Amino acid sequence: MTGDGHRLPPRLACEIARQIQRLAMVQEQIAKIERERDTAPTPCEATERKRHLLLQLKSIGPAISALLSREVYYRQFANRRQVGSFLGLTPSPYNSGAEERCQGISRAGSGHVRAIMIETAWLWIRHQPKSALTRWFVERTAGQNTRVRKIMIVAVARKLAIALWRYVEHGMVPQGAILNPPTTGNAR
Repeated sequence: MTGDGHRLPPRLACEIARQIQRLAMVQEQIAKIERERDTAPTPCEATERKRHLLLQLKSIGPAISALLSREVYYRQFANRRQVGSFLGLTPSPYNSGAEERCQGISRAGSGHVRAIMIETAWLWIRHQPKSALTRWFVERTAGQNTRVRKIMIVAVARKLAIALWRYVEHGMVPQGAILNPPTTGNAR
């Protein structure tokens, strides 16, 4: 029925039914892909251990932990600068004679991973309110406009990437971070 109480024309009703079937099929495929992503172990035990460590942190779910462990933290970094540089989240200086200024972030590396890291930073701010990183962000953006918050979240993403690297490599839980309660059995 339409909003005014009339019956739908037969062809339109059939089209809607087909669209609903397509949607159900796509949702089923997405669920299958997510199950594969969440349960498929990587051939490297160290990478798999890092994925499980990331899952212990509140605000980091299966998709983010899989992506970060398999595309970022599988690598060996010597220091925090290498982590930020790999993600393209470090400042890009411009020096020309007497003129020195920052040109913004370098944007080196994978744009997809950098975007996910920025989304992870927003999730961190929302779900880790007592962490030192969240307090740092809140203090610096208090009373600021949306543009400044968007600029500052890139700094949070860089700092978070470094904190997560220290966590998966050295076991240093980010200061003030909340860990998920341990799961038992097959529960996620």
